[in-house]
Amino acid sequence: MLHYKTYELDNPEAPWVVFVHGAGGSSSIWFLQIKEFIRHFNVLLVDLRGHGKSKGVVPKDKYYYDFEDVTRDILDVLDSLKIEKAHFVGISLGTIIIRNLSEIAPGRVSSMILGGAIIRLNIRAKVLVTLGNMFKRLVPYMWLYSFFAWIIMPSERHKRSRLLFVNEAKKVAQKEFMRWFTLTYEITPLLKYFEEKDTAIPTLYLMGDEDHMFLPAVRFIITKHTNSWLEVINNSGHVCNVDQPREFNARAILFLKKMSSGNSSEKSVVQLAHC
Repeated sequence: MLHYKTYELDNPEAPWVVFVHGAGGSSSIWFLQIKEFIRHFNVLLVDLRGHGKSKGVVPKDKYYYDFEDVTRDILDVLDSLKIEKAHFVGISLGTIIIRNLSEIAPGRVSSMILGGAIIRLNIRAKVLVTLGNMFKRLVPYMWLYSFFAWIIMPSERHKRSRLLFVNEAKKVAQKEFMRWFTLTYEITPLLKYFEEKDTAIPTLYLMGDEDHMFLPAVRFIITKHTNSWLEVINNSGHVCNVDQPREFNARAILFLKKMSSGNSSEKSVVQLAHC
């Protein structure tokens, strides 16, 4: 089972919030969120397989896995903790896993907050994935990861986020990195399905205004899906929870409080998210 950590309030009615990090990261990337969130919610942090302290989750004879495998890992943790339903907060590739979870087990998802959401791969992203698959066995994987991090988070303002993800990625074994990279073959058809399928689960997209690779697709998707809202955080890149943690926390917590109260009308949520 995945390594996880929980923070529980002394309130049996308090809702659960599950944080899902991206590829190459770990639950430690939420260090700027924990203090604020545990004042209002029960919090569950997970390290995805092969990341952080989730070592040895995959049998040695398993050479690859898919998005369903990594998604069901999270469901196993929820089952072990007897968490029937929760709000989910993700960043980068973690948003794809959360979106996949909403397909596999929609009854377990109260709402979703997707930060730096990956909704569609533009031409630049597709070229990066193609180059990565061409050279992944020829060059050290950290060269690839560092290059990708720089392309996605190029600004000096993104340096903190970039270094955080690169340093976390160094803790991932090369064999594990290769397994995760095989997931790129699934991304395009999976994202296309997600775009066509509206879950109607309340979803808040939190995007940095400098997340040029992924923000345009999110602007488009909210025009097609119901119960979906976009909040753009200024002076922020792809990893907006690190670039602008105060803004990220304030908007996310207000949204979750509104969802927990049972009022998810478009007008009230938008007004609340802008407060």
